Amino acid sequence: MVRRGGKQAQVWVETVIYTLIALTIIGVFLSFAKPKIEEIQDKAIIEQSIEMLEDINKIILNTVEKGSGNQRKVEVGIKKGFLLVNGTGDQLLFEIDGKYPFSEPGDNGAQGPKIPIGNLLVTTKEIGNVNTVTLISNYGNKYNITYHGKDQSKVLSRSPSPYRIVILNRGDTGGLNQIDISII
Repeated sequence: MVRRGGKQAQVWVETVIYTLIALTIIGVFLSFAKPKIEEIQDKAIIEQSIEMLEDINKIILNTVEKGSGNQRKVEVGIKKGFLLVNGTGDQLLFEIDGKYPFSEPGDNGAQGPKIPIGNLLVTTKEIGNVNTVTLISNYGNKYNITYHGKDQSKVLSRSPSPYRIVILNRGDTGGLNQIDISII
């Protein structure tokens, strides 16, 4: 009888040891895989954001072509990072902090070179293990970008539901078409 209980105890000890070994292997795997997964997710968000800014640019061009008073509505989802409507600088800017360096970062935490992608300029700044990728859609010489009719800025941060944005061509003001961006 004593031997029988000893064998059961041995089976339990082996089970616990095998479970600990399996958990250790899973932990080691996740410690290597998690940063790579985060990097892939960040790359996907950046690529979606490039498409979003290009779509907004097409909508702006369309409202200009259709003339003064023309407006379009668009939904913009932001899962990570933020979108800045910069009325004073006449630009739209999207910025995200993450693991993925979308372009060549600068030296010693400085902004890297501006790389053109379509109508956008992309820069990356690396600070430690974090890369700040900035996508800039600059309208300075083409349109006067405003937020709610004023030369002011508005930050749209991440949100569980998409923002509903209205893009309105207010017509020629001072030699440039005024493109007003509003949230509804």
